[in-house]
Amino acid sequence: MARRKLLLLLKPFDVFPVRQSNANGVSHITNPQVFQHLDNRCKVHKDAINFCQDILSRKSVDWEPVFRNSYSKPISNVDLVVTIGGDGTLLQASHLMDDSVPVLGVNSDPTHVEEVEAFSNEFDATRSTGYLCAATVKNFEQVAWIDHVNEPKTHSYMQQETCFIIWHCFQVIDKILDGQLVPSILSRISVCVNSEQLPTFALNDILVAHPCPATVSRFSFKIKKDGLPCSPLVNCRSSGLRVSTAAGSTAAMLSAGGFIMPTLSQDLQYMVREPISPLAAYSNLMHGLVKSDESMEATWFSKEGFIYIDGSHIFHSIQNGDTIELSSKAPGLKVFLPPLLLL
Repeated sequence: MARRKLLLLLKPFDVFPVRQSNANGVSHITNPQVFQHLDNRCKVHKDAINFCQDILSRKSVDWEPVFRNSYSKPISNVDLVVTIGGDGTLLQASHLMDDSVPVLGVNSDPTHVEEVEAFSNEFDATRSTGYLCAATVKNFEQVAWIDHVNEPKTHSYMQQETCFIIWHCFQVIDKILDGQLVPSILSRISVCVNSEQLPTFALNDILVAHPCPATVSRFSFKIKKDGLPCSPLVNCRSSGLRVSTAAGSTAAMLSAGGFIMPTLSQDLQYMVREPISPLAAYSNLMHGLVKSDESMEATWFSKEGFIYIDGSHIFHSIQNGDTIELSSKAPGLKVFLPPLLLL
């Protein structure tokens, strides 16, 4: 039997601004606890990567580690992608993947509630959310390291805890490669501009907006089914339009007042951002769903604009008169999810 191939996509170390200074060589950070926290975040992440590679070196698999910022080609010819970082690393991997290869996310630096609370009056000690990552603090708590539950969570303990989480996750890899575990399928957003398909599918959400956040965006939209309108034409002046998948409904959409959708739903949720005096007939159409058998067709009426895909790093420019079609007809993404997301 041929050896299985894995790709390890790694969060880079330079995302931790440990000692960044301004042009005069002076750091804007003066609190030594912030430096200690950032140093520790970098160390915990490095330890997690080393631990993962040590585990894989003992298995009968071929694997290649690569930092996410140096990998841009479509992912193929591997049996499994393992992302080591957080949701951002998994998102970046998804942009390079079709529906043929599954991905397993490892949260290398999970947030600790006790730490956040302890430093709440000093700085934000939040680490990585890892919502879509199969190895999380919640996984650890379910497995339980009973001997340590009452001990204070020092930095060294956090590193030890993270390694335990990842060890549990890499036990799962054996079951994945043996076909004992089946991935879930997450919906993604397909975006067409003037009938031309954009190459990147959104796993979380897309934002259609003017490049200047203070400028009003003008556009109209309608929902279509089988090529025919099934909603009124809605004319908008606002700060943009956001459309999310079910997986992305817990992110910016929720922060803006949206609702959490079942993780495996194939519907999309949309919201007009900060609409200006919508007519009464339109008010209930500012926020809603695009069903899996429907699409949204929007027309852009501002001089310029951008379609942002899963954040600010991937975007496509649009101009006055462009037509944008959004649907969940993109190839799904195979992901091994935390069990709690499947309840």
